[in-house]
Amino acid sequence: MRKRQAKKRPLLPDPKFNDQLVTRFVNMMMWDGKKSVAFKIFYDAMEIVEEKKQDEEKTALEIWKDALSNVMPHVEVRSRRVGGATFQIPMQIRPDRKVSTAMKWLISFSRKRNEKAMAQKLAGEVLAAAKEEGAAVKRRVDTHKMAEANKAFSHFRF
Repeated sequence: MRKRQAKKRPLLPDPKFNDQLVTRFVNMMMWDGKKSVAFKIFYDAMEIVEEKKQDEEKTALEIWKDALSNVMPHVEVRSRRVGGATFQIPMQIRPDRKVSTAMKWLISFSRKRNEKAMAQKLAGEVLAAAKEEGAAVKRRVDTHKMAEANKAFSHFRF
C-alpha cells in the first residue's frame, strides 16, 4: 500500500488447541481456501506426532512449537546495490517475520518429503525439526552461515 501499512487482522484461535499460532500455520498450509482440509491434515499430523514422540512429558503441540522455534532464523541476508556491485547484507529479522519464515520452511520441506499423505510428511518434518535435524533446520543453518560469511558487509545496512 502507498499511504499506510495495512492493519493486522485478529486471528481466531483454532477449535482444538485454542491457539492462534496453529491457525496461522493452517492458513499458510491451506490450498484453494480449503481450511477444513488443512485443519484435518494438521490435527492428523499432531496425532502421528503424539504416537511417535520419544519425549513422554511433552504434548504434540509443545513438540510442534519446539520444532518451529528450532527452524526460526535470527538473521537473514538482503541484497543491496552499492555502486554497481550487489552485496548480501546480513540483517536481524523482525519477530513476526521469523515465525512466518519458519512456518513457510516447515510446510515447504514437509511437502517435499517422501511419505504418502501430507499429515505423515508434516509429522515427520516436525519430529525431525524438534530433534534439530531435517531439511527445514538445515535451511536455517545455511541462512545463518551465509549471514556469518557476509558479516564484513554489515556496515552497508540501511
